Amino acid sequence: MMTKRIAVGVGILVTMGLTGAAAVASGAPVPEAGKASAAAPGKKTAKNYLYSSIGDFDAKVKPLIDRPDVAGVQLVVPWKAMERKKNQYDFSEIDRALTYVQARHKKLFIQVQDRFFAPPTRLPDYLLKDPEYKGGAAPTKNENGLGPGEPGAVAAQWNPQVRGRFQQLLKAMSQRFDGRLAGVNLPETATEVDTKKDHTGYSNDAYFKAELDNMAYGKKVFTKTPFIQYVNFWPGEWNNSRTYMSRTFEFAKKHGIGLGGPDVLPNRQAQMENSYPFFKKYRGQLPMVAMAVQEPDFQYKNPKTKKPYTRQEFSDFGSQTLGADAMFWATSAPWLHQPAAR
Repeated sequence: MMTKRIAVGVGILVTMGLTGAAAVASGAPVPEAGKASAAAPGKKTAKNYLYSSIGDFDAKVKPLIDRPDVAGVQLVVPWKAMERKKNQYDFSEIDRALTYVQARHKKLFIQVQDRFFAPPTRLPDYLLKDPEYKGGAAPTKNENGLGPGEPGAVAAQWNPQVRGRFQQLLKAMSQRFDGRLAGVNLPETATEVDTKKDHTGYSNDAYFKAELDNMAYGKKVFTKTPFIQYVNFWPGEWNNSRTYMSRTFEFAKKHGIGLGGPDVLPNRQAQMENSYPFFKKYRGQLPMVAMAVQEPDFQYKNPKTKKPYTRQEFSDFGSQTLGADAMFWATSAPWLHQPAAR
């Protein structure tokens, strides 16, 4: 049975494999992965937030948002939910959620979703049908540590026309919400395009450059609200073999972009050999680090204890090793359904 992160169909991916960001910084040496589990000096405690699809706001967020140990919520919003027709933007659901949480003195983060690890592909229809965008999306495989899943799709950001439309969405969002949201983030870098079925001209290098270009553009238009890129794995790379990971962190540091990731899984080899060592190395050098404990994470076991991760293990590793300022917890987290500590 495939585990989905949330209703929009986001899944864990452990994959192997063009404009302002094309001239990225040269790669720094990869940190030693085996040493990433040691806690950095000094104690740090991330603030806790809920994590949910915007479609589940009423059913899953409202019952938990008033907890005193919850600072707010991160909502995942599909591209299509904000742009149902070309250049016709609808932010009413975000407005409604923002009004609700602000009335309770809570904060709102928005994740802008351009990839879907299970049907349906919630991208604007024009993007998928207009020949100008050459299909608009590429088919993806969905394989992870919990087993194979349904095929999905990712917006063809490496196509300049597609990326231009995505950046127009970010611009429209910034015009309405810059300074009002606690943060805006782009989803995980992990993806696995099914190149045998792809007709969009995908390549690993083109994807990497496009993602950095979106990072730079998001930071450009969001001048008051922190802008964050989730980075966990890069397709075609393992252990910084193409210096994608080191260049991402150096680029984020140089441009004042926050970073984060969709999973907190202490001591798991795949993560320890990809993004985790860099979060440790760059701790204190990024404007914000935001990590998520999403639904599948509760099914994994700690390699050291052979038992499911505890809340304390998630929290300590996220805060002290990865340097998280914010941790987004799936609303299914067991501790959220117990009385809050006073």
